[in-house]
Amino acid sequence: MRKPIGYIFFLAGALLLSFSFGRYVSGALDADRARAAWESAEAKSTLALARSATQRTGAREALAPGAPVARLVIPRLALDEIVLEGVGDDQLNAEPGHMSGTAFPGERGNSVVSAHRDRHFNHLDAISVGDTITTESGTVKTTWVVVGKRIVGKNEPALFPATDPTLTLTTCWPIRYIGPAPERLIVTAKPLAAPANRSGQVASTN
Repeated sequence: MRKPIGYIFFLAGALLLSFSFGRYVSGALDADRARAAWESAEAKSTLALARSATQRTGAREALAPGAPVARLVIPRLALDEIVLEGVGDDQLNAEPGHMSGTAFPGERGNSVVSAHRDRHFNHLDAISVGDTITTESGTVKTTWVVVGKRIVGKNEPALFPATDPTLTLTTCWPIRYIGPAPERLIVTAKPLAAPANRSGQVASTN
């Protein structure tokens, strides 16, 4: 009787491992495609048009889930990733995700970026107040300084609108917790200076 049970557990473990490995490989391939798309002129042009429409009308132009919307660089964490539109399973399996409906990085308002604690934000706990973050979104490049870091309950309201440019990074907490995490880590950053476009000129945040 023990052998059949042992085989069942072995098979279940092998299937689970295969699934996890498959998801990891799929995420890595999607990440490579996202970086290639971000580096294309078409992706930046599409995002620039969306930003321009938002600034003219005040209405958020919807981008397709999975579209690359920003580059996120955190020197303290040696992190350099492309941010995708949306925070669904497929997006977060590949890259950090931009919460749809929030500002693009560098715009007026709160731009919210989330990632899994066991993937791209697995060292977010090491970030400190005063650390810098860089984002590129369309033609706008912004340097941010971390001004806050807090832990909140999973169901506690933590994301609020802002009138000035704000960058919020979120992930589940504790980072190295087994099972569904009961809390969230919230990191808040403000621009170090006025956002500049890639030619070095100061860009309007109106």
